[in-house]
Amino acid sequence: MEIFRWLNDQLLRMDWLAALVRLLVEDVLGLDMAGRVGASLHFFIYDVLKIFILLSVLIFSISWVQSYFPPERTRRILGGLQGFKANVMGALLGTLTPFCSCSSIPLFIGFTSSGLPLAVTFSFLISSPLVDLASVILLASIFNWSIAITYVLIGIVLAVLGGSLIGRARMEQHVAEFVRHTPVLDVEQAQPSRHERLAFCTGQVREILQRVWLYILIGVGIGAAIHNWIPAELIGALLGEEHWWSVPLAALVGVPMYADIFGTLPIAEALVGKGVGLGTVLAFMMAVTALSLPSLIMLKKVVAAPLLALFFAIVVVGIVIIGYLLNAFAYLLT
Repeated sequence: MEIFRWLNDQLLRMDWLAALVRLLVEDVLGLDMAGRVGASLHFFIYDVLKIFILLSVLIFSISWVQSYFPPERTRRILGGLQGFKANVMGALLGTLTPFCSCSSIPLFIGFTSSGLPLAVTFSFLISSPLVDLASVILLASIFNWSIAITYVLIGIVLAVLGGSLIGRARMEQHVAEFVRHTPVLDVEQAQPSRHERLAFCTGQVREILQRVWLYILIGVGIGAAIHNWIPAELIGALLGEEHWWSVPLAALVGVPMYADIFGTLPIAEALVGKGVGLGTVLAFMMAVTALSLPSLIMLKKVVAAPLLALFFAIVVVGIVIIGYLLNAFAYLLT
């Protein structure tokens, strides 16, 4: 147990990195860690470096697994399943794709055009930006393993239930005509060589980091400001657990934003540090990643308003319910 705790602290929380950044702030820059400027600078440098290091390693590892599951193979796997099993598999496969909500929509179009049921494709669409394997590790590095695993499980449950409800609504007629009639070529691809897999993985690391670096910097900057400059009383007055509106407010605030989960984690860390309820914070994270305004605009191009409204309502209600439940039972996870 002690060995596991040591590995967790050194490999995930990177206590060694926190100590090095502390030396930089105090001994090199001459700032007091007890002051706002010193503490904010430490928070910013440490979190940015930790997230980029973990993210690079995790994306490379996950991409190696992904290289065995190209979209054609994924469609074939999902096409061989029906009913609830297909929904579960769609949600689980979404966890293997480290995409933001906008990046998931082209795959959603491809799956829908290949004839997969709406229930399965929407389970994938909800799960893909909301949950991925990298988020498990990053959440564990900031909070703990119980919270990280719980987040992933509730994300998958929301994806499965959301997709199932949309499937039962029988709204296939609200999918754009060009999506339903887009030809899909199911060409058997040769297995890539080790060199090609390596090139794919390094390319994925480069592509995703180029896409998310700005959101990470903004998220860490906001987190540092919340952590050291905004009074806990003010945050508590807005998002305190005792207020019934804290969870829906956090969800609605998250919708207009656009960021990957990696950019929202530092904000979540700072909010929890200020006493905001765990369910409120995770509701905010889920809303940002699953219901960002740009992704809704893109989705409007491929589905009609009734189907888009149903998708939005199901996900928002699901997030709010999850937020309330987590606030009530957060003591079990800490």
